[in-house]
Amino acid sequence: MFSTTIAGSLPKPGWLAETHKLWPRWMSEGEALKEAKRDATLLWIKMQEDAGLDIVTDGEQSRQHFVHGFLEQVDGIDFAHKVEMGIRADRYKALVPQVVGPLRLKGRVHAEEARLARAHTKKKLKFTMPGPMTIVDTVADRHYGDRVKLAFAFAELLNEEALALQADGVDIIQFDEPAFNVYMKDAAGWGVEALERAARGLTCRKAVHICYGYGIEANNEWKKTLGEEWRQYEQVFPALAASSIDQVSLECYHSHVPPDLMALLKGKDVMVGVIDVASEVVETPEEVAETIGRALQFVARERLFPCTNCGMAPMDREIAVRKLEALAQGAALARQKYG
Repeated sequence: MFSTTIAGSLPKPGWLAETHKLWPRWMSEGEALKEAKRDATLLWIKMQEDAGLDIVTDGEQSRQHFVHGFLEQVDGIDFAHKVEMGIRADRYKALVPQVVGPLRLKGRVHAEEARLARAHTKKKLKFTMPGPMTIVDTVADRHYGDRVKLAFAFAELLNEEALALQADGVDIIQFDEPAFNVYMKDAAGWGVEALERAARGLTCRKAVHICYGYGIEANNEWKKTLGEEWRQYEQVFPALAASSIDQVSLECYHSHVPPDLMALLKGKDVMVGVIDVASEVVETPEEVAETIGRALQFVARERLFPCTNCGMAPMDREIAVRKLEALAQGAALARQKYG
């Protein structure tokens, strides 16, 4: 009961990449970079285990960015001529690659880090990839000319890699779709349909993570404009409840999401965000347990998975470790209180 996990990403060590950045610069290249990525992956697996988490990830240590890390292994993507573009409905500007031709995988994308992680933990292993709609929102299309067509093209590639990750021994494959909280009407329609295409044929647990973004200034400022109640989830949760997706990750702690919206996910596992990634204040185990208790009003205890609100990539490493420890300790306390 209350198996703990994180949304996916963890801070990169300073010897691997720039710290506290969403698109960090690597500190080495070639074989030295590959070795550093492997070392960082093993470090964070150990750190998650030491913190007491039940489901671990590779921490996305081998990816510069959660979207672009996948795109680097896709033909038809031009990284040499990035353009500046507003993403997430112009919430902030980013340099993004261009889609310049038909999309296809160059080969395996995440085989090395997935197999490395699988070989070095006996815990359940979750692996994350960007969802189709969010990829579409993080590239400049110069070829397809249609967001839906482009999303399904990416969904096919994601599915190819997801099936391979399943064969590598991954227990949970999670697609990250922060765009679902921006383009809600489309998300409930072709967004969920493209997600289903990406997950087709998977027999491992299938998850989707929908958040309000990393704890960066642009996202924090955007949240201030959303009013006293954040009801974006209300539009997409019914479509996800009717889908084949097994688990849904959402923000809860320190958000203005009405907790009763979780009831819309009846029949699904719910990864409830009990750790705020937009704050450097470390939660107490008691605060984590209280958040779990509030969620239990709307989520069956066997379906509640305490989680972080979002990824921790831009966060200070020491604070991230302490938050992981609070997550595990709070879940243990909740088992005592509500078990």
